Amino acid sequence: MQKYRIYELAKIYNKGNDEIIAVLNKNNIEVKNRLNSVDEKAKEILDKAFASPSVKKNKRPPMRTVRFDQQGRPTGSKTAEVQKKSYSSYNTAVSKPVKMGMLEEAKKAEADKKAEKESLQRKNIINEGKKEGRQLPTGKMSVITHDGHMGEQIPHKEGQPARTERNDHPRKNNRPQGGYQQRGERSQGGDQRRGDRPQGGHQQRSDRFQGDRRPVGARRPVGDRRSGAAVKPAGGLDEQPLIPQARRDRPDKKKTKKDYERSRREKESGSLMARSLNQNKKKKHVAEKKATVYPTEIEVPESITVKELAEKLGREVSEIIKYLMLSGVMVTINQNLDHETVEIIAEEFGAKIIEAEAPAELAEYVPEADDERFLKPRPAVVTIMGHVDHGKTTLLDALRSTNVAMHEAGGITQRIGAYQIRYKNHKITFLDTPGHEAFTAMRSRGAQLTDIAVLIVAADDGVMPQTVEAIHHAKNAGVPIMVAINKIDKPGANPERIKEELSHEGLLCEEWGGDIIMVPISAKKKEGLDELLENILLVAEMQELKANPNREAYGIVVEAQLDRNRGPVMSVLVQNGTLHVGDGILAGKSWGRVRAMTNETGRKMKSAEPSAPVEILGMDSVPEAGEHFYVMDASRARNIAELHASRAKEEEQRSVQKVTLDNIFEKIKEGEMKQLDIIVKADVQGSVEALVQSFMGIKSDEVRIAVVHSGVGGITESDVMLASASNALIIGFNVRPDANARALAEKDGVDIRLYRVIYDAIDDVKSAMAGLLAPTVKEILLGHAEVRQVIHTPKVIVAGCYVQDGKITSNSMIRIVRDGIVVHEGKIGSLRRFKDDVKEVTEGFECGIAIESYRDVKEGDQLEAFRLEEEVAEL
Repeated sequence: MQKYRIYELAKIYNKGNDEIIAVLNKNNIEVKNRLNSVDEKAKEILDKAFASPSVKKNKRPPMRTVRFDQQGRPTGSKTAEVQKKSYSSYNTAVSKPVKMGMLEEAKKAEADKKAEKESLQRKNIINEGKKEGRQLPTGKMSVITHDGHMGEQIPHKEGQPARTERNDHPRKNNRPQGGYQQRGERSQGGDQRRGDRPQGGHQQRSDRFQGDRRPVGARRPVGDRRSGAAVKPAGGLDEQPLIPQARRDRPDKKKTKKDYERSRREKESGSLMARSLNQNKKKKHVAEKKATVYPTEIEVPESITVKELAEKLGREVSEIIKYLMLSGVMVTINQNLDHETVEIIAEEFGAKIIEAEAPAELAEYVPEADDERFLKPRPAVVTIMGHVDHGKTTLLDALRSTNVAMHEAGGITQRIGAYQIRYKNHKITFLDTPGHEAFTAMRSRGAQLTDIAVLIVAADDGVMPQTVEAIHHAKNAGVPIMVAINKIDKPGANPERIKEELSHEGLLCEEWGGDIIMVPISAKKKEGLDELLENILLVAEMQELKANPNREAYGIVVEAQLDRNRGPVMSVLVQNGTLHVGDGILAGKSWGRVRAMTNETGRKMKSAEPSAPVEILGMDSVPEAGEHFYVMDASRARNIAELHASRAKEEEQRSVQKVTLDNIFEKIKEGEMKQLDIIVKADVQGSVEALVQSFMGIKSDEVRIAVVHSGVGGITESDVMLASASNALIIGFNVRPDANARALAEKDGVDIRLYRVIYDAIDDVKSAMAGLLAPTVKEILLGHAEVRQVIHTPKVIVAGCYVQDGKITSNSMIRIVRDGIVVHEGKIGSLRRFKDDVKEVTEGFECGIAIESYRDVKEGDQLEAFRLEEEVAEL
C-alpha cells in the first residue's frame, strides 16, 4: 500500500500542512506533523474534502505585439489590459470547453446575427479585392467562432479605409521580416522589390499562379496581415482572435523533404512530454539491466589484496576499505589481507569462501612410469666432487684431453660443467662441481642428479672440510661413491693416510674389507685414468642404468644464464626420453620452445638422448638451477609456468613478517641496525645463488646485508639506476657493465665492484660491512693527582694538585672522584705550573688545574686524567 507524507499531500491539494492535518484529525486519523505518513484511505478522505487537483488549467504566457512604422521603428505595444483581455478570451475558447451558463442564451440569440455579419464581411473583402485587381490567397486564416468551431474568414478592422501609397519609390522597410519570395511570383508581378515579400513564412510554389499579389503601389489591407500574431476581428464581445494557420498544415501546400522529415520525427518522438517520458522509461529499463547479482561463493588464494578481494566480491574497493576502517583496520588498496580478515569481509558481504583448486590441466606434472619392454641402457652420469684445488677439473681435462683448468679464474671451478666422453664404445657423462665452500648448493644439486659420485682427494693434502661435505651429500642422495686419490706423483703424497682418514668418515676401501673402490691417480701425468674409467663402467653395469628414449623427455636444469646475443640459455641433463628441437618445454617458472640445441663442444644437435648434457635456447626467462624440466604442449607449459610464478609470489608475500606487539621490539632494533644494500649480477644462475647465500651468511649484530636485486647477465643501466635509488653496491661476478651503464655509474657515483673469484667478493663485502660498524672507543688512563688547595676566581675554580703517578696533559679528559664516587667528568680548561701554561706535568710535581663548567671542587678529591681512542671494529 502506497504511503504519502503530509507535505506531499499539501502540494497535491495546494493546501497548507495545518489544513491537511486538521482534516485528517477530524476523521480520526492521528497526524502530528508534516513528516508523518498516511495511507490510501487517508488520501481518499482528502479527495472528498478537497477538489481533485488533477485537472489544471492550461495557462499561456501573455503575448507581446510590437508595431513598426514605415521606417521599421517600433511604435509601441498593446497595453497589458488589451493583451490580457484578448488572450483570456483565447484561452477560454481553446484551452477549456465553453461553459453553457450565463452566456448560453446570449450566444443563441446572436448566432444568426453573427453568421450574417461574417458573410457580409467576407463579401466586402472579396469586393474590395476585386476593386484593387487582386485575388484572395488560397492560404486561409482561421477564426474561432462563438460556438467553439473553426471557421474560414479574412477579416479587416472596421473604420480603417484602404490607404494608398506612392508607387514610385516603395521602401525596403515596408516588407515584413522573416520570409523570402519565390521565383514564380517575380515572373507574374513584374519588377517587385524585396521589401514587399510576406512575413512569417515562405510563399510556396503552389501559390505562384494564384494571383496573390497586390498591384505596385497598392497598400495591403489591414486584415490581410501575414504575421505570426493573432488578428482580432471587429465587433462582438465573444469574438475570438484570429489564429494564422500553419503553412505546413495548409492543404494546398506541396510537401517538401523537410516536411516529411519533420513528420517522421514527430511520429517517432512525439511531443516534448512524450520524449521525456520515453527517456525516463529507458533510464528505468537500463537501471533494471544494471542490477548486479553479487556472488555467494568465492575462491580466495592464500594471499589476496584488497583490490583483488573487491573484484571477487563484485564490490567497489571503497566499500571494502570503508568496512575495514569502521572495524578499526587501516588498509590500502594494494595491501595483503590475512585469511581470517578475508573470511570476516566475505561473511559481511554475504559470500562464502571455498578453497581454490588448480585446474586438472595445471596440476604438477608427473612423468608416467615406463614399460620395462621399452627401456634401453643409457650412459652413466658421474659427478666429480671434492675439496677446492684437489684436481677435479684437471682430471676432467685429462679425460677429455682439454685444458679447461688453465682458463678458469683463480684456477678454481665456479660453475657446474657437464661433459660427455666415449671410452671403449661406452659413453660417460661427467659433471664437474665447484669445491669452494660458497658452492654448497651446487654440490648438493650435483649429487642429486648423478648415478656415481667420484670423490677426489689430494694425496698431499688429506681430507678437508669440503671433502667431508661432499661425502654427506652423496650419502644423502643414495649415490654410490668412488674415491680417486689424486696427486700421487707429488713428494709427500701418502695414499695410505688418505685411506685411514676416509675410514673415519665411514668410507672403508676394499683392501681393508669395505666396499668403496679407491683408485690412486695422477691427473696431471694421466696415471691411473684407465683403471678409474674401468671401475666407473663396472659400477654403472652393476646398477643396470636404463631409460626409454621413445617418450617425451624430462630432466634437470644443471645451469642457466642470460646471454646478451642469444637470450636465456640453460644447460640441461636429459634423464629420460629424447629431447627434440621444437619441443615445448617447462622449467619451473620458465617456459618456451626449444629453438636450438648444442652439446658441450658447441655442435648443433637436433635431438638429445638420455644422459646427454645439452644447452637449450628459446626460454622466456632464466630458470632456476636445479629445476626439473618437462616436454609438453607449449600452451600448457605457459599456463603451468604462470601458476608457478603466482604461487612463488604468494610465498614471497607470506614471508614478509608483519609488525605485531610480540616482534615490535625486534623491528625497532632492526631499524637501529645499519644496512649494506647489494645488487648481485653474475654470469650463471648457480653463481648468483652461491654469492647470495655467502653474503647472507655473514652475520653481525650491528650491520646486516640486504640483497636488493640479483640476476643473471651483464650490468645494465637499470641496475645502476636501481643502485642509485637504493644507495646500493653492485657486485659483478664474471660480468662487465656496458658503456652506458659505466657512464651512468660515474655520473651518479655508484660503486661497481667486478670479481672473477668468489672469495675475493666475499672478503670485500666483509670489509665494507666492517666499515659500517661504529668504531670501538677505548679509554687510556694517563695518571692520578690529588687536590690539596682550592683557589676561587671570578671565572673558574683552580685546583692546586699534586701528581701522584703518570702524567696530566692539557688536552686530556679529567674525572673527579670523591669517596670512591665519580662526581664529575669533563675537560681541563687550562694547566699551569706556577704562572706558566704547560702541556703536561709528570709524577712528583705540583700544578694548577682549571676545570671547565664545574665549581664544586674540594680538597682531598682525586683526579684521574685519561684519553679516549677509537679503534676500527671488526666482524
